[in-house]
Amino acid sequence: MPDSAVFDRPLLALRRAHARERGAETFLLDHVAHDLAERLSVVLRKFELAADLGTPGDAVRDLLVERKLAARVIAAGPAPQNGCAIIADEEALPFADASLDLAVSALSLHFVNDLPGTLIQIRRALKPDGLFLCALLGGNTLTELRQSFAAAEAEIEGGISPRVAPFADLRDLGALLQRAGFALPVADLDRLIVRYADAFSLMHDLRRMGATNILVERRRKPTRRATLLRMAEIYRERFSDPDGRVRATFDIIWLSGWAPHASQQQPLKPGSARRRLADALKTSEIPAGEKAGR
Repeated sequence: MPDSAVFDRPLLALRRAHARERGAETFLLDHVAHDLAERLSVVLRKFELAADLGTPGDAVRDLLVERKLAARVIAAGPAPQNGCAIIADEEALPFADASLDLAVSALSLHFVNDLPGTLIQIRRALKPDGLFLCALLGGNTLTELRQSFAAAEAEIEGGISPRVAPFADLRDLGALLQRAGFALPVADLDRLIVRYADAFSLMHDLRRMGATNILVERRRKPTRRATLLRMAEIYRERFSDPDGRVRATFDIIWLSGWAPHASQQQPLKPGSARRRLADALKTSEIPAGEKAGR
């Protein structure tokens, strides 16, 4: 594991495997898979070869096949999926340049240590005019749990430890698409508020998603019972509804971009406009340095 790593990816693979063995909780993944299929259904072209990168479970791949959104779908990730699969880490993709028509990923790339490098690899693996579409957690995901743990640890133990993964915001992720060389990049956010009986019910679901703490700098010792109980109290005090149930935020950030191609829309060159903006707005143009009169 590199010294600069934020996430313990071997531990992530292990916890996802345990979640599958015990019966994974898939409501969030199912939501994202259906949304991904809907987004692809409005794209007016057929994709021959698609790769599903790192998505836990088979929901995305199954929908791509079921709705005939791609002629052939392969799964690439750290653990084998049902059907055709390539065992690979998202940080070291095995695809040749210009070999894929479509690359998708659901709820996985937020655990990549080198996301800019992974995005560059994906763009290179796409054929010209190939599409990349992914959903990853970001923004204020699990902000309630993060705040409650921080307050409880500060009160009970006199300090805090990293427990919830750092999540990138919408603007930063959109900028990464541009840096990676994608054309027509788009980033948007879908916020889900899920309600639970208490904080422990949320943590139970996170375990069944294989999404518990995998930070390299995580605390190795078991959390004290007093800290857990106080965390649950703070969670209830700050983030409960009138009926007593508590809220948990999941911010799903959607990223899409195309491998550059000559047929795509291109920005106009500076100075090439045939009509002045001032004329279109029916106003007077003021030269730079002058102030408008009152």
